[in-house]
Amino acid sequence: MHNIVFLDRKTIPEFISIPTPEFEHHWQAFDKTSPNQVIERAKDATIIITNKVILNRELIEQLPHLQMIAIAATGTNNVDLAYCAEKGIAVSNIRGYADKTVPEHVVAMIFALRRNLLAYHNDIKNQQIWQQCEQFCFFTHPIKDVANSTLGIIGSGSLGSAIKVLATALGMKVLFAERKGATSCREGYLPFEQVLAESDILTLHCPLTESTTNLIDTAEFSQMKPEAILINTGRGGLVNETALVEALKSGIIAGAGVDVFTQEPAPNDNILVQNADLPNLILTPHVAWGSESAITTLVNQLISNITAFVEGKEQNRV
Repeated sequence: MHNIVFLDRKTIPEFISIPTPEFEHHWQAFDKTSPNQVIERAKDATIIITNKVILNRELIEQLPHLQMIAIAATGTNNVDLAYCAEKGIAVSNIRGYADKTVPEHVVAMIFALRRNLLAYHNDIKNQQIWQQCEQFCFFTHPIKDVANSTLGIIGSGSLGSAIKVLATALGMKVLFAERKGATSCREGYLPFEQVLAESDILTLHCPLTESTTNLIDTAEFSQMKPEAILINTGRGGLVNETALVEALKSGIIAGAGVDVFTQEPAPNDNILVQNADLPNLILTPHVAWGSESAITTLVNQLISNITAFVEGKEQNRV
């Protein structure tokens, strides 16, 4: 009988029901698990489910019964994949579940920033602005159409490709960026620096690795258009947060929408949180993935991955 331990069940909303595996098993779920609780809670587990709890070599080697790690997300950077491969521990992740919810979140941020919706909302809260203009409308911020703008996409996986579909339907020109520092371009890609320079909107959908940490920093912001906006629903570490705030305040770029942070939950002294009142900055708490339909798809796929492992089948193995 398999012992299944879900280390951070609270990452899935309570109103989302997780299917019950049909094979014989013992199920135990914890809302959240700190690093020093992993060993005690998972010492008898044959299958661990984790969304964001880190499972490194030091922890895994102390779990003698572990046969599988089922990641309840797409990203795998919280699991030591090399050590799992060395020990024959199967690892699965979730794929393709967010190809509607994340693109919709990106597009929502694009519209809000291109049309300065937050800034106008704040101006109306300041009642004097409208009263002083003495007419039916007022223009305190530029309003730019989304149609005919250029969208640069960094990361051409399922999410980047899905965003291209939506962007094309909206009349946007779409550019895919080649990897930073590449000496040649794959078919259908443009040099990284060219995409920075030509994009009205830049959206990030690549994994966080050693080579992509601070992918967008002061030098990259300086190559972008002054009217450009940046959207990051990928990983917080892709963008130097201090450089982003400086670029927004100094007018190097026009706006940014951020759903992910270098540390989550973001502490009160996070520079983005401290500047949350900027009219050209929209912050959301890592929820781009979180539509009800997407999370339902996620949990169904999660249990399917586990069932496939138990039955000796291949499904979303990393």
